[in-house]
Amino acid sequence: MRYLLLILVLVLQTVAAGPQQVDAHRWEGVERIIAIGDVHGDYDHYIKTLRTAGMVNRRGRWSAGTAHLVQTGDIADRGPDTLKIIRHLSGLADQARRAGGRVHHLIGNHEAMNVSGDLRFVTPGEYEAFVTRDSRRVRDRYFDAVIEYLRDEEPERYAGLADDFAEQWQQAHPLGWVEHRLAWDPRWSLDGELLRWVLSSPVAVQLDDLVFVHGGISADYCRHDLASLTRMVHQALQLDPAADPDVLDETGPLWYRGLTGMPPATPSAVVNAILERYEARHIVIGHTPTNGIVWPRHHAGIIMIDVGMAPYYGGHVAWLEVREGKLFAGYPDGMIELPGRDDERPAYLKRVMEMQPDNAHLLERQERLRQRLQSAAPDDEPEDGAAGSRGAICDSAR
Repeated sequence: MRYLLLILVLVLQTVAAGPQQVDAHRWEGVERIIAIGDVHGDYDHYIKTLRTAGMVNRRGRWSAGTAHLVQTGDIADRGPDTLKIIRHLSGLADQARRAGGRVHHLIGNHEAMNVSGDLRFVTPGEYEAFVTRDSRRVRDRYFDAVIEYLRDEEPERYAGLADDFAEQWQQAHPLGWVEHRLAWDPRWSLDGELLRWVLSSPVAVQLDDLVFVHGGISADYCRHDLASLTRMVHQALQLDPAADPDVLDETGPLWYRGLTGMPPATPSAVVNAILERYEARHIVIGHTPTNGIVWPRHHAGIIMIDVGMAPYYGGHVAWLEVREGKLFAGYPDGMIELPGRDDERPAYLKRVMEMQPDNAHLLERQERLRQRLQSAAPDDEPEDGAAGSRGAICDSAR
């Protein structure tokens, strides 16, 4: 009996030691984490990255057991396979859950742009993915409705329409365009497939001591917890009158680039304050391409993982992996432990360059890093704007 009780205690301890969900946005005790950055409609490089990282098998099905996969947003735009990737990732999330793992898909600025009707970067293939045998009839009915509206509501504009207006309109609204809007835009349908996908996605998650977010967290928003950030973005995307419209602007979590060093760069004191506010050691971000390298900043307080997966950005394959509390950058030719100090980055960069001898962007990064080290410049701008205690930086945010 004592032996059976001992076995029971050991089993319960093992279960308790596994991943534990603290709330909708936080997990603890995750043994293995894989994080990938912006996909931008490229299914081939997306699936190649997952296979190389050991997350899926040859059939594209989940093979990573209790691991957690984080995709930091920007699945949409610049490539044709957005719908295919989202549907695959949805299925992968179900497979992972059944195996005891999880898939966390975050909202990126390009998802927000599609929801909001900013279609500047949508490719023809993304519209074609929605084409059915009824698409021509659907588009014609929409065109008729447009003409009827102009005739009844804007008669002067209607009278001035060019002779080739119909041809021009069709070029601007290819087959699949209407279905694309029905899938994304809340003004067209509140039940659109991709709108529901976005509204099921968080803005940020925290796994152990790592916070994952698409763009970054600025001093303007760091007083908000992760649930609040998600709620605010969801409200804005659903056109809630009570929403903060600025949350979708350049200092909001989907667009902010200050953590990458782009001006105005976030000073070290603010980075440290944000990490302290979330009781984290690392913030992992996509959004800003690195041209083929997982890149740490602020002594790995910031980790950039938008390596440029899509052909538009070079078609690079790389990911961040966390195992047994250690950080690794994964590449097709092997794993490299991520440097924890900024002065260790030259050696890390050299190893990545040996794996990618034809990547000219890494040569440029090496030269910039050399110049920075020679000038003894910090990894950010001077801390002139970082007055006050660390806590006050986030407490004083609006």
